[in-house]
Formats: sequence, C-alpha cells, structure tokens
Amino acid sequence: MTDYRTWERRTPRQRLGRYVLILLTLVAAAISWQLLQINYNYVGTAPEEFMDLMYRMYPPNVGYTGEILSPMIETVHIAILGTALAILMAIPVSLIGAENTTPNRFTFLLGKFIISASRSVNVIIWALIFVIIFGSGALAGTLAIAVRSIGFCSKLIAEAIEEIDPGQVEAIKATGANSVEAAIYGIVPQIKPAFIGVSTYRWDINVRASTIIGFVGAGGIGVELNTSINFFAWQQVLTILLAILGIVIFSEVTSAYLRRKVR
Repeated sequence: MTDYRTWERRTPRQRLGRYVLILLTLVAAAISWQLLQINYNYVGTAPEEFMDLMYRMYPPNVGYTGEILSPMIETVHIAILGTALAILMAIPVSLIGAENTTPNRFTFLLGKFIISASRSVNVIIWALIFVIIFGSGALAGTLAIAVRSIGFCSKLIAEAIEEIDPGQVEAIKATGANSVEAAIYGIVPQIKPAFIGVSTYRWDINVRASTIIGFVGAGGIGVELNTSINFFAWQQVLTILLAILGIVIFSEVTSAYLRRKVR
C-alpha cells in the first residue's frame, strides 16, 4: 500500500518555536502588567468619576466660542506651515536617504540618521526644546511640527524614490541632462502621487499634533485648553474639545479627498 503522508504547513520544530514565542509573549505581558502596579480602586470608581466630569462639562459654554476662534486659526496655521517646512527639508533628506539617488555610503547613512532622529523624539519633546530656545508661541510650535515630520515624510518619499523605474532617468540623462534635470524630469513625475499623498496625510496628522503642543507653551488651541483645565472651567473645556473635534474632522475629510484625487 502506498504511504500517503499528511501535508502540514509547519514542521514540529517550527510549531514548537511558535508555542515558545507565544509563551514568552504572555509571560512578558504578565510581568509588565504586574510592574504597572495598577490601583484597581481607581478603576472601579472610573465610571462614576467619568459621569461626574461629563455632568460638570455639560452644557458647553457657547459664549466662549469667540475667544477660541483665534487660537484655532493659529493651530491650523501651525499645522500648515509646519508641514510645508517639513516637506521642504524632507526633499534633500529623502534624496540622500534613498539607495538609488544618494551620492555615497556616508550620505546614505546620514540620511537614515536624520530620518531616525526626527522620528524617535515625540513632538511634545521637540516643542519643549524650541520653547526653551525661542520662547513660547507659534514659532516654537511650527518648528516642533516641522522637525518631527521630517523623518516621516523623508522615509516614505525615499521609499517611493527607490521604487521608481530607472529606465526613465537613464533616458533623460541620455539626452544630455545633468543630475538636477534628470531628477526633475525623471524622478519627480514618478513620485508625484506618493509625494502629494504623504504631504496631505502628514498635514492631517499635524493638525491633531498642533492641538496638544500648546500644553507646553508652543501656541495654538492647546494653550487655551490647558488654561481651562487648570482653572477647572469644564464647560469651556468641552467647548474647546468640540472645536478640536470639528477641525480634526475637517482635516480628515480634506486629506482623504486630496489623496483620492492623486490616485
């Protein structure tokens, strides 16, 4: 009789390795949970405290809307200018951070370092740094948003550059074009959809980030929100939160519309 063996996707050794990995993950999660030292008394009273906070917030202070209009506009400006600066700075970083356009190994490592350094520090930390350097206000917030966004934009644009068709660039160079002209006519048209998509998506993220950097004095609606919380003006807090929700929804709709247009 013919010996038909049952096909299995993984070998016994591979299955054992998966079980060991799952076990180690569960043990690490259990240890982490234990080290958090959660006070379960607070967890038990959380629903009651939440309802009490909602009672103090409602109804929102509609008369306060006029006072937060200017900070909300400033928040949008911070997001727009920060994103624009980030895109301008991300273009050269992405060119040296892509394997097929970087001049040499050193510039490639430099580009990767800038990308990693920008992305590894939270926007609040960047905001604190620039508030110390330039003082509180929208300038610190704009620079914090810009520097934080460089790594994100550069990484995605560099990946798009690495996926281009090199034949188009070689064809442009064959006509006698220099490196700059080859980049403009051979690379830019191929990465244009990705470039616009990354820009609009990052702007959408920066609108959200711009609403919180005010907690450290970097301008925008976050300053008003922090002040209202410190004074326990909960109805004003709800008004600000609703305004933030409205502008975030607007940025999400706008960003999704622009991304659909470039597909």
